[in-house]
This record gives sequence, C-alpha cells and structure tokens, in this order.
Amino acid sequence: MKKYVGAVDQGTTSTRFIIFDHDGNIIGVDQREHRQIFQKPGWVEHDPMEVWGNTAAVIRGALAKSGIAGDELAAIGITNQRETVLVWDRRTGKPFYNAIVWQCTRTDEICQKLIKDGGQDRFRAKTGLPVATYFSGPKIKWILDNVPAAKEAAQKGDALFGTMDTWMIWNLTGGVKGGAHVTDVTNASRTMLMDISTLKWDSQILDILEIPVSGLPEITPSSDSRTWGTTGNEGPLGAQIPVCGNLGDQQAALFGQTCFEPGEAKNTYGTGCFLLLNTGNTPVQSKHGLLTTLGYQIGQNKPVYALEGSVAMAGALVQWIRDNLQMIREAPEIEILASAVKDNGGVYCVPAFSGLFAPYWRSDARGVIVGLTRYANRHHIARAVLEATAYQTKDIVDAMNLDSGVDLTRLKVDGGMVENRLLMQFQSDILNVPVIRPMVAETTALGAAYAAGLAVGFWSSIEDLKINWSVHSTWSPDMDEKTRSEGYTGWKKAVEKTLNWIDPK
Repeated sequence: MKKYVGAVDQGTTSTRFIIFDHDGNIIGVDQREHRQIFQKPGWVEHDPMEVWGNTAAVIRGALAKSGIAGDELAAIGITNQRETVLVWDRRTGKPFYNAIVWQCTRTDEICQKLIKDGGQDRFRAKTGLPVATYFSGPKIKWILDNVPAAKEAAQKGDALFGTMDTWMIWNLTGGVKGGAHVTDVTNASRTMLMDISTLKWDSQILDILEIPVSGLPEITPSSDSRTWGTTGNEGPLGAQIPVCGNLGDQQAALFGQTCFEPGEAKNTYGTGCFLLLNTGNTPVQSKHGLLTTLGYQIGQNKPVYALEGSVAMAGALVQWIRDNLQMIREAPEIEILASAVKDNGGVYCVPAFSGLFAPYWRSDARGVIVGLTRYANRHHIARAVLEATAYQTKDIVDAMNLDSGVDLTRLKVDGGMVENRLLMQFQSDILNVPVIRPMVAETTALGAAYAAGLAVGFWSSIEDLKINWSVHSTWSPDMDEKTRSEGYTGWKKAVEKTLNWIDPK
C-alpha cells in the first residue's frame, strides 16, 4: 500500500509541495517565492510560466529532501490562490497575458458599469457574491477586452480560461498533450460566473460579460474518484499519479481543519485573512456583507456551503512593512518590535491598499495610518499593523454572528501568522473567545491532500480525518470589556478615514 499523499499549495506569494503520511504529518516540503508584478498602482500580476516552473521545482525538491520516490504517492491534490485568473493558448500552452491576481483592482471600471446597470448585488442570488474587483469573471473580461490575441483565440475556441488550480492541473496532466481542463466547485464559486445552486456556469452572466463558455473548464467535485488524469513519467514526479483533489485555498483550510459540521468555523492568516463558517447543504445568503460560497463537495454527495469573510491584507501588510518601509528584515521580527510596547499608543493602520473587502466592499477606500502623535514610534506602528489583522477579523465575526444567528464560541486558526503569539492573544482578546491552533498548522495543503486521498481510498471517510486533528495551542481572552470596546471604537473611526479616497470614474 502506498504511504503518502502530496499537495501542491499554489499561494499568492509562493508555491509549495508538501508530502503527508496517513496520520496527516508532514514528511517533506519545498517552497519557492515568485515575483509580484506591479505595472500600475492597484495592478497585481503573476507570471504563470514562472509559477508553473516553481511548481515543478518544489515537487522535485520535496521528493529529494524526503527521500521519497514519486511512485510512493497515492494521489496528488491541488490548492490555490482562488480568484487569480489567466487565459492561455490550448495549442501552445503559452499564456496570452500575465495572471491577474485576486488583489488587483484594474477591473473597477468594468465592475462600476455592472453595478450602475443592476446594482452591486445584481448577481448575488445566483452566485452568492457582490459585484467586486475581487472575483475572476471581470478579470477574464478585461483580458479579452485588452489583449487582441486572447480575444481572437477565444473566438476560434483556442483560448482556455482558468484560475490557478486549472492551470496547475492542466500542466500536471499533460498540458498541450491532452491535459485536463477542470476546476472544482469551490474555485468556480469565486468567479462570479457559476450558479451556486446548479453548480453550472450561468449563461446569462456569461452573455453580460461577453465570456464564451467554450473557454471555461469543466466544474467537478473537490474530491473526485474519477480523477482528472495522471501525472506523466516525464513530469516532476517521474511517475503516473492520479490528480483527484482540488480546493480553493480557504476551503482547503476549512477541510483540513475538519470543519465538517454546520456552525464550525476557521480563520486562515496568510497573505490575506479568510474566515469561513460551514452552513451545511443549504446556501445562506448574507445580509451583512459576507460571501456565500461553496465549502466543498465530496464525490457525488451534496455540496457543503459556507459563509465567508475576506480580508485582502493580513500577512501582506507585514510584507509591506518589511519590503516597502524596511522597518524589519524578516517577517517574524514584527512580533519583537510590537512587543516592546504595551498597546498601540492610539495608532491604527487600516490596510485598504486594494479597497476594503468584507464586510464593507468599498473599492474607493485606500490605506491609512491614523492617530499619530509625537509619542508614537515604530513599535506602536508595528503593533498597529498586527492589530489590523485582528480587528479586520472582528469585523467579519460580528457580521457572521448576525447572518448565522449564532454567536461564535471558539475560532480554529491556521496559516503562517499563527506563529505570532502576540497576534493570536490579541485576536482572542478582541473577539472574547478562545483561539485554537491545530497541531498541523499547514491545513491548506492538508485539506487538498485529504480531498485527493479520499478520492482514491487512502483515507476511507471523513471520520478518519477527524481522528488526525489535534490541538497545538489555545489562547484565551484576557482583556477587560472597557479596553476591548474602546479599542474597537478607535478601529471603526480609522476605517471611516479610508473611505471616498478614490473618486468615481
């Protein structure tokens, strides 16, 4: 019997390949960062060929580091930055343009026209989403409208559209030599093009955005026993391994955290910050600025839905402090800097660099640092940077409590920022609930591995996955209500200062 499952974790700033054993332990890992391309203010791009090259490299790297041969893997799963999208030539495998990243705001004019013609919620009943620059559909339209070669190929049926999972799977399963052109329900639910009730591309929305259905991938379950193809002997695994698990990164973390029951929630602290609440087999339409999204689908079982709150800038704000302001040399140093003071000194940082996501959905907002006095120093700014992630999470939790009708009683957390104990304690303090970190913090990749392993019988049921989950750390609230209330009031005032910065076109 094969002993391992592998997962490609294609993230916003880097790509990793992680090998897990049956108990969910990490056996091997390799990681490479890729360039962040900023052609204009608000524009964010990635080079898809660089990302695919890195993917092949980290697969080889993880196998080499662990001493595991590719044919020892039972299956491969994929998880990815979700709304990032590209268009490529099915004949050559070459992209017509860089991938447009989920953070990019270039589609604001397209979105404002859609809103003007039918309101921000014109597609919400079908898609669960407001019209916003965040989602993939308007990005595809932008490429077709602005890259003549892509439009011409789309008209001929030679263009393929896809989020990064689709690009990964297509390349892994053969590329121009018959690669599978698929996406799963979770990624499709982030395009603003899929009907979340039928799990099919919506022809009316496609007509409005002038996107031909011929270029879109097949929508599949997240864990699919049919598999979409196998890796090739000549590929980075050097073996024919089924590719059969696929989840957008945040849904993968929900799956990896074994939030299989309605009412269970997790928050992932990565480039952005994403809180998902399992709502069961029925989609819940948000009335408080959240997204209704697919949580996962196992085989032909009924899909599971979730409510989601999305924050654009969490770890990316620390990266900005490191790279743009050069206040620190390595990301972990921010905890040391922030710990030198007992509070934020009245300073708040609201990182609305790409506008505000949930629950505000304001593309006109831009980032601010407010409350500055001569008393404030770099330690206070560092603390304000960390607190921004916790406050943005509280915004989402408050909205989620209102939508679900049930107050959150504990929060499972994962992602790179959970290593920051100061942030985790402040998160518990400001939410006034326990914050729980699992033993395996890499739950995004683990969720993709679980989905692939279930499809081939490596794990027999989700009960097997629940057994693997265990607690690493718990932070309990230790803040009086007056301090909590005053801090959050200051945050809400700071948010107000970000609004109406960009004039409507």
